[in-house]
Amino acid sequence: MKVWLVDTGPLVAYLDAADPEHASVSKCLDAFSGRLATTNAVITEAMHLVASDTRGPRLLMELLNAAAVEVYDFAQRPELLPAVELMERYTNFPMDFADATLLLLAEGLGVDDLLTLDRRGFGSFRTREGKPMRLVMDLN
Repeated sequence: MKVWLVDTGPLVAYLDAADPEHASVSKCLDAFSGRLATTNAVITEAMHLVASDTRGPRLLMELLNAAAVEVYDFAQRPELLPAVELMERYTNFPMDFADATLLLLAEGLGVDDLLTLDRRGFGSFRTREGKPMRLVMDLN
């Protein structure tokens, strides 16, 4: 079964009909029949961004549940150093913690498909093994 990693931007855009990327993200996600995976850092970012709408956090939780998104924890001590090292490697973009955890998850799951709106960052970022991510919004 196909697995896509999911970044913060598409989660927020999917929930916000006024977002310029809402239609393209919705079309992409609604057509996908595989598994979705993300990290706790991405969920934290998304919760922060949707909280300006009092219903936002609940809608995000309902989306995650309805789509059965697998959420992986990358805030434990063993994952912090590899995440920080990735962030240090990409200070010119910059890479945030959520971005770094997605690269670590890609390595851990052996997945390179990523649903993101951050084409500039993830178009340049590489895993620690040097693998690029496939940006699924650009493939569909």
